[in-house]
Amino acid sequence: MNTIRILPEKVASQIAAGETIERPASVVRELIDNSIDAKASRISVKTERGGKGLIKVADNGIGMSRDDLLLCFERHATSKIRTASDLSAVTSFGFRGEAIPSMCSVSRMQITSLPQKELLGNRVRISGGKLLAIEEVGAPPGTIVEIRDLFFNIPARRKFLKTPRTEMNHIVDTVLKAAMPFPNISFRLEEGQKGILHLPASQNPHLRLSHLMGRTAGQSILSSENQQNGLHVAIHAAPADFARKRADRLFVYVNGRNIRDRFVTKAIIEGYGQRLMTGRYPQALVFITIDPAQIDVNVHPTKQEIKFQNGQRVFSTIAAAVNKTLTPASHGFSGTSQPYKTRSTPETTPPAPMISEGNETREPTLTQAPPLTQPPFPPPKSAPVPFVDTETPKIIGQLGNMYILCQMKEGLLIVDQHAAHERIVYENLKDSLLSAKVEIQNLLIPHEMEFSLKEKGILLENGDVLSHFGIELDHFGGNTFLLRAVPALLKNVNWQTLVSEFISKLEEGGPPDPTHMTDEAVKIMACHGAIRAGQSLTLTEMTHLMHELKRMDLPTNCPHGRPIFKNFTYFEMNKMFKRIV
Repeated sequence: MNTIRILPEKVASQIAAGETIERPASVVRELIDNSIDAKASRISVKTERGGKGLIKVADNGIGMSRDDLLLCFERHATSKIRTASDLSAVTSFGFRGEAIPSMCSVSRMQITSLPQKELLGNRVRISGGKLLAIEEVGAPPGTIVEIRDLFFNIPARRKFLKTPRTEMNHIVDTVLKAAMPFPNISFRLEEGQKGILHLPASQNPHLRLSHLMGRTAGQSILSSENQQNGLHVAIHAAPADFARKRADRLFVYVNGRNIRDRFVTKAIIEGYGQRLMTGRYPQALVFITIDPAQIDVNVHPTKQEIKFQNGQRVFSTIAAAVNKTLTPASHGFSGTSQPYKTRSTPETTPPAPMISEGNETREPTLTQAPPLTQPPFPPPKSAPVPFVDTETPKIIGQLGNMYILCQMKEGLLIVDQHAAHERIVYENLKDSLLSAKVEIQNLLIPHEMEFSLKEKGILLENGDVLSHFGIELDHFGGNTFLLRAVPALLKNVNWQTLVSEFISKLEEGGPPDPTHMTDEAVKIMACHGAIRAGQSLTLTEMTHLMHELKRMDLPTNCPHGRPIFKNFTYFEMNKMFKRIV
């Protein structure tokens, strides 16, 4: 007796729906993609009960004829591609022909469509994959898709849906993500009779960024572009001060398609470099425009994963573009209260869209947005930097033997003395290593150090790596080593602890490579060689520290990404003490 059977078409469709349609937001994403492919200039989304009761997406696109309307419910029926070779250069958002059949198999669906310049449209009704009716109707040009009772015939899937509020939050997020690359398309979202979001079409693409990133981060966005060898990358990045524990504000678009890609995420974090603390994720939007033949979007049914033909070139271009974007903010003690902006918004900017939150309506701040349909941005402009360019801070004291307090023209500057000195030691050490001129100080009396049996083995095998950084150890027998020389730049260091950290890095990193270990090694030495929190400093020492910090390439963050300073303006302090409202 045979045990292998071909599944009925109805069951196969429901399985496919499980891959494509995860929740109501997945339906909204797929339908908006179809509307964009249909060249719509207006897209309206209406939901009930967070999409559980109703999802209605209407557009003014090219519409579908009666035959196309019936055919679109068949699996793998699509107008986007013709042959297998077309997959190598897909420019549309949809192309698999799975979304509509998957939706109709797990819902009660109705589609009304009228092609442009036609007089009568057609309406089709389907329930659970079964055709109920098709009729001629009057309708506006374009297509209206209504989906009711999602997963009504799959109770197991329906019970995993969250509360209407949670599902609605996912839908809002989906609409915002879809709207970002298309400022020329108007988007509207309603829940029941309540307007949630309205994003009018505008030639000013800045209007949508604060919706996605939040007003505060949106006001501080820095933008730039990089183009080489057919690869165009536009970056909109918030300073590292706005970093979050999750990557939920990190958005990547490839040819207008929103994707989730660890490779690109890693490139963005690489571009932030030491501005970002370990385990934190920046708030940024990255728009990549590339030849469709250089990517593969046919990786997953949701089309949110992608492969690059030349991944290393994409990685280096993105990292360089992010670093270039953030560089203007890396040379001034501006804090987050005086954000840098790429350019001012004209006074004639069209009215901003409104977002409803509960019973309140707020107007978003005008900010930068993706330049996919705009001319290239000018180089980022940074405001005059008082500390670096003109004004020398007046040191007014030390707080808790941890922070240096400085009086500035615009307010109060607080500097973390350990983080600041760590940055200075790091850059000086790294410059010494790169120039192969590490100054070594021989110890008059060698320092005796004891290690475990495991640590001893690592030191005997990799002792030459330490000597590359100016640390010379000799095996004295057993588990004892003698420290004979150290880098002259480091003072008051607990050498036992420092060498133990070196050993841990050698153990983690596998076969040692001095070139790749240099950065981590210098970080360790800088941290141990820097002024400690709790150390009292004289006015001369504080003044010297501030002048040294001024010369650094990245004076805003320590090598581990912690901020070095914070600026409090008189305006902020006056608000704090209610001197102004």
